[in-house]
Amino acid sequence: MHATPSPPGRSLGRLGPALGAAAAVIGLWYLLARSGVVAPALLPTPAETLTALADSARSGVLAADLGASLTRAGQGFALGAVVGSALGFATGYLPKLSAAVTPVVSFLRPIPAIALVPLATAWFGIGETAKRLLIAYAVLLAVWLYVHDGVSRVPVSHLRAARTLGAPLHRRFVEVLLPAAAPAVLAALRYGASVALLALVAAELGGAESGLAYRLQVDGQFLRVDRMFAGLIVLGLLGVAVDLVLAAIGRRFVHWSTS
Repeated sequence: MHATPSPPGRSLGRLGPALGAAAAVIGLWYLLARSGVVAPALLPTPAETLTALADSARSGVLAADLGASLTRAGQGFALGAVVGSALGFATGYLPKLSAAVTPVVSFLRPIPAIALVPLATAWFGIGETAKRLLIAYAVLLAVWLYVHDGVSRVPVSHLRAARTLGAPLHRRFVEVLLPAAAPAVLAALRYGASVALLALVAAELGGAESGLAYRLQVDGQFLRVDRMFAGLIVLGLLGVAVDLVLAAIGRRFVHWSTS
């Protein structure tokens, strides 16, 4: 059974408030930039920011930085999501394993990825390995929390009923545990994707030769605020795009979820 597609009118109705809010923000941004409260050199107008973004796109710098950042974030996210999901299912299903692992993960979770940049650089150098592992570390902890919580909330009676009916472990996992925990897994992936972008910024600021956050750092050194605003907008739009893609996947394959 597949989810029923939303009517076009409903989709437009949901899009309207978002467009209105975006227009309001741009309007306030323009008024503040023209008010003189902030020095023009420190707060570009929306038009100036758009011009800087267009120049970056025409020169090829934007495409190169975006490609480098997407590669790092994508590989780190994939590694962290796979390991975090597997660990979350294991600790959520096995109470004894949870008792052993949860304190360790709870200890690591408050340590942000940016705090580990010097250590990762010392261990792995300034190459791509350190950056991808930092992103994977942050994603793993975020995904584990959601998946563990979702799996542990699956009613034990459902699993017992499947076992009583003679279903082997792999069928209990595929037909009972996985569908019941799927909404939590989807939420974990969406949250993990946003965490991957946050960790990406920390990783690139710790030493890189390309990437969106690297470009922000370079533009900041030369006080190219218009380019900095353009880079921040690209990062924000990238996060929105990734979340929309994951949400669409969830509506397609996890149609019983309210996400």
